Amino acid sequence: MTASSDLSAAAAGGFAALLAACRHSAVHLEMRDTYAVADEVERIEAWRAGDRLDPADRASWWRPWLDTIATTVARGVVVRRARIVSEPVSEYTRYLHSMTFTNVAAGEEVRWLPRIEASTIALPGSDFWLFDGKVVMFNHFTGDGDWADPEDTVSDDAAVAKLCATAFEAVWEKAVPHEHYTV
Repeated sequence: MTASSDLSAAAAGGFAALLAACRHSAVHLEMRDTYAVADEVERIEAWRAGDRLDPADRASWWRPWLDTIATTVARGVVVRRARIVSEPVSEYTRYLHSMTFTNVAAGEEVRWLPRIEASTIALPGSDFWLFDGKVVMFNHFTGDGDWADPEDTVSDDAAVAKLCATAFEAVWEKAVPHEHYTV
């Protein structure tokens, strides 16, 4: 079985299976200023109350996500995330920025692109993950930022993968590395 067919077969297993089957790269493009998914409600409320993650207390960080990323990176997979954000940034973006050091510590490369700088880039209509440049998983959200569908759309269409790869690389090229982006 080829890497591409491994990924296509993994698509039925969802995100975790796609990431596990990934051999070279996993890239994620986020384009919303606010997400309102249920599993973040408590963390956001704690952040609003002044609670911040302690860089020295790794056990308190977002699990199991960060363990998954660290394991993936240890396998030799490059994991990159680019975020397109409006400025001035939303409260949610400030929250996200405050905890992104944990993603970086787990091995993700993260960059931020002010939305005004994205105006000349052709972008897909939804956030996505692209695995090994071959399989795309689109993430669909409601207008309020909650998950729109319990299952995301997966495509191994070469033209769709190329669209997403081209968009991601264009964003990545213009974006500011996390350690240099301030909110």
